[in-house]
Amino acid sequence: MNIEWEKLGFEFRPTKSNLRYTYRDGKWDDGELFETYDLTLSVASNCLHYGQAIFEGLKAFRCQDGAVRVFRPDANGERLNSSARHLLMPEFPVERFVEAVRRVVADNVEYVPPFGTGGSLYIRPVMIGTTPQIGISSSLTYQLIFIVVPVGPYYKGGIKPVDAMISLDYDRAAPHGTGHIKAAGNYAASLYPSRIAKEHHCSVALFMDPKTHEFIDEFGTSNFLAITADGVYVTPKSPSVLPSVTNRSLMQIARDLGMKVEQRPVRKTELPGFKEVAACGTAVVLTPVGRIFDGDKVYEYGTEIGPVLKSLYEEMTGIQHGIRPDRHGWLVTV
Repeated sequence: MNIEWEKLGFEFRPTKSNLRYTYRDGKWDDGELFETYDLTLSVASNCLHYGQAIFEGLKAFRCQDGAVRVFRPDANGERLNSSARHLLMPEFPVERFVEAVRRVVADNVEYVPPFGTGGSLYIRPVMIGTTPQIGISSSLTYQLIFIVVPVGPYYKGGIKPVDAMISLDYDRAAPHGTGHIKAAGNYAASLYPSRIAKEHHCSVALFMDPKTHEFIDEFGTSNFLAITADGVYVTPKSPSVLPSVTNRSLMQIARDLGMKVEQRPVRKTELPGFKEVAACGTAVVLTPVGRIFDGDKVYEYGTEIGPVLKSLYEEMTGIQHGIRPDRHGWLVTV
């Protein structure tokens, strides 16, 4: 293994192992570690034809004291089960989910980037329906696979602001349908408008509500948050928005710092009045947005991260890396 930790991007690379569980005859097996990344499926597998597939994303960190800790795996286990219920897939007990995360991270612990490099070990659980079938019904068998990948920042440049563009493709403006379908991790419908945004030299698309196009939903990769002129943390409340563990955590951190938090419908017309804007999620953490393009309009929020977002970012990453107190018991030691 020869990894330049400081140069890591956000892309797949094989590690030592992945952990796989199989569901058959109404129960999950005990799971097995595999050192291959190949998977054999029938061409008639349910996941390929009818989309019974969900995933999660979370991270493990090498902390200042040398220990490896995972950030809020129980919350991701709960969200996986919310997705599973919606798509008629079997739930995986949260306590087993947390133990599976610890098991796969422990087996790949040498791939957790060193403290101070800015990297982390990204954990991607994915559940798929594997029964061969051509009739429309839920699968009888499933696999739940835990993949781990060492990663750096999702957007190059650390916490420098990125540009966003309001999606012009309103037919795809709600890429994930309802909140639960979004939680199921189906990003395919956002690929086309995201490509349009990148063709306009923007890092990410910002989606409005699909009915009126007047309310902000979220970015193509992450949740939307903003700081008002009087220091209020504002984030959209919408059935199309992923219930982000990162956003929930940042809202709690904001309250801990004495800020007022509002999760409510957010009108597009509020964009000019915000002082700071950011994208937040497991992959992007908290990434400031410098400009939002809306047709011939441009809303500007600065060329550096703002003071409120900086304080939130430092508190969040400080907790994750064991530098600041974990007041809410969010970290699980491997």
